[in-house]
Amino acid sequence: MRAVPEKTMHQNDEAPLQLVLFVDRRPRSSEQIRRIRSYFQKLRTGIPFDLQIIDVSEQPYLAEQFKLVATPALIKLHPGPRQVLAGSNLVGELDKWWDRWQKSVEEYLSKQASEEAIGHYPRKSISSELAHSAELMELSDEIFRLKQEKEELVDQLHFKDRLIAMLAHELRNPLTAASLALETLEITYKPEKSLSPEAASALRSRLIYHARTQTRLIDRMISDILVAAHSTNSAEFHIHPKKLNLKTLTLNILENFKDRLLAKSHTLKTDIPNDLPSVYADGERVRQVIVNLLDNAIKYTPQGGEIQVCILHRTTQKVQVSVIDTGPGIPSENQEHIFEDKFRLKRDEQKDGYGIGLGLCKRLIRANCGEIWVDSSCNKGSAFHFTLPVYRQ
Repeated sequence: MRAVPEKTMHQNDEAPLQLVLFVDRRPRSSEQIRRIRSYFQKLRTGIPFDLQIIDVSEQPYLAEQFKLVATPALIKLHPGPRQVLAGSNLVGELDKWWDRWQKSVEEYLSKQASEEAIGHYPRKSISSELAHSAELMELSDEIFRLKQEKEELVDQLHFKDRLIAMLAHELRNPLTAASLALETLEITYKPEKSLSPEAASALRSRLIYHARTQTRLIDRMISDILVAAHSTNSAEFHIHPKKLNLKTLTLNILENFKDRLLAKSHTLKTDIPNDLPSVYADGERVRQVIVNLLDNAIKYTPQGGEIQVCILHRTTQKVQVSVIDTGPGIPSENQEHIFEDKFRLKRDEQKDGYGIGLGLCKRLIRANCGEIWVDSSCNKGSAFHFTLPVYRQ
């Protein structure tokens, strides 16, 4: 930080009268500078003085340091006390105060002569004072920035700690399901098992498919958690869109949720038309979103509640999927934040989870050129909706 050299007149850092003129880049600033220069030239004062002109846009730290509220402003730095002249008629203000400033300079010079006689050193120059002020402001801003970075890093470390602590719990469900499927599959191969060959073959096919689906879910879950832990704000997903039968995918997911729905005596209602068009999306990623929304719906819907899954052909370009529950709902003030990474409602802070599910859903749906949102009222349930583009040949 330094004053603008080409705008400095009477360059004398040891001058007893130290003035700083703050201007901006508006056309009238040049006129103010011209008028002040003209005033000093006509004045022909014998008092040594130093006037430095500073563009506030180039050195905002100094403007903040001197607490300027408007420009142009002329500041008398020395001798003290500091004085600020502002307004559209700076020359008039300067003329009004000049005699008093001149008197204060004479008093300062007399005092300085006495101090130097007893070994005191002269005051610092205006350049060093301005540089010192700028350095202080820069250091203050740097300290503030470092504190913010520290808070962000601490937050990230806490988030990753939570991820590690909850990873085992989150993976237990699909691991248990895959393990049970494999154990059941092993039992069906025993000759003493009283299943017909046809029934055993059908069961084996279903179990193999179920185990493969669950292990694929585990792999995808680990990948997404690691991506989210690395950078929850800028994580990118590899999307491989293609023609997708959304009805088949959804019914398959609902089949896998039968046991969980039964365990809580939930009523499942579906509205999925037979003439639903195909969509253009990544099937595995869409599966992730539907599974996450269904998982949340089951978790928050009380025993004996109702869950609805609806798919509508809203326009010729979009298909809408809705997962509706009869849970506690989401407060209106939190609905715009519910899809933010790591955001959790206060009521959920002691529950399992790490607050990235809906954030991941939002990024996945947007990566598939869709939108996701929620309609909810407290104690009246929630309806999560997302759209996907219709497949075009």
